[in-house]
Amino acid sequence: MAVFRKKQRSGGEIPTSSMADIAFLLLVFFLVTTVFDEEKGLRIVLPEQSEEVEVSQKNVYHFLIQPDGTVVVRMGEAQNESVIGAQQVGALWAQGFETNENLIAAVKTHPQAPYRFMIDVLDQLQGAGAVRISLQVLEN
Repeated sequence: MAVFRKKQRSGGEIPTSSMADIAFLLLVFFLVTTVFDEEKGLRIVLPEQSEEVEVSQKNVYHFLIQPDGTVVVRMGEAQNESVIGAQQVGALWAQGFETNENLIAAVKTHPQAPYRFMIDVLDQLQGAGAVRISLQVLEN
């Protein structure tokens, strides 16, 4: 008579000796295949060398950005100022540029003004075709 013995089943165990290798390969794979978006900012061309150029004040339009979002506009050294909203800057610039093609926009931002107000003014100037813009911090 033949005696049948029950075979012992091997345990359903997952070998963990190569888990670290697999985890490392997956990590490297995801790092290599991930695409990071570039941060989009203002497209501004800066001069290669810093040189000071004398500019006649009759060719400068001053846009003084206040903390509340209003823009004080002054032409050259004139003492008369007008207060406008940021959305009116483009039309005002286009009107001034028609009479003077050497016009430069001097955007001066108050230190307490939120960044978005300066961006609104720069967007308006860019939409109006301004290419010569000076960025400064408004001194008290």
